[in-house]
Amino acid sequence: MCTVKRLRISLGTLVAVEATSTSATAAVAAVEAALAALTQISRRLHPHSADSDLARINSAPLQTCVAVHPSTCDLLNLAQRLNTLTDGVFDPCLPSRAGRLQDIEVCSGQLFCHAPVALDFGGFAKGYAVDCAIDALMSHGCAAGLVNAGGDLRVFGTRAEPIFLRGPAGELTRIELSDAALAVSDADSQRRPAEHQGYYIRSRACGESQDHAPLQRYAAVLAEEAVVADALTKCVLLCPSPTAGRALKAFGATQPSSQ
Repeated sequence: MCTVKRLRISLGTLVAVEATSTSATAAVAAVEAALAALTQISRRLHPHSADSDLARINSAPLQTCVAVHPSTCDLLNLAQRLNTLTDGVFDPCLPSRAGRLQDIEVCSGQLFCHAPVALDFGGFAKGYAVDCAIDALMSHGCAAGLVNAGGDLRVFGTRAEPIFLRGPAGELTRIELSDAALAVSDADSQRRPAEHQGYYIRSRACGESQDHAPLQRYAAVLAEEAVVADALTKCVLLCPSPTAGRALKAFGATQPSSQ
């Protein structure tokens, strides 16, 4: 077996991809396929690229059918499930336009907007890209692999990755990540790409949209998939503990400190 590692800037952050396969040639091919998957997702879901799904959704006339990649519909369905679980807190429609997640109707690879929206998947697109890169490694027959994109990490196969997590008082806790995903969100981080707004709270009671300070400053979540872990860290940051706990339980996810 041979392990190959590559580092590359993608999704606005440094991405590390590792693959273990039967030969160096096979491992390199797998890593390149994973990096290509990351690039493809970045283009498809970038909110300001003219040919991206999000840009076309945001610029489409109301009540007009918009054909998008099936994965974009899958992500919207995930967002809608989280929106329900969090009583409307998790909403990737930015407050710069009146439309909310509930104003988007998703059906069989296409959607309709019933109000003007400004979709931004910055709160969970990176996790989804990590999953797509892992899928590429698996499809190339790798025995093990790792993808780490600036706080969103997933490993599979015959390996366990040691991780040091920061605790509430700044202490470090060591965990072993194996066949799972870990996402970390830091409300005070200065490294988030400026073009991805990420997450905010939208108030149902008054029908207004505005930015609110997170209830927590730091969150770490373990889940089967990186997209789920990534999205749930935003729920932990922004929701009261009982609401965040409900969302975690629905996906079988946990916070490392609670294990």
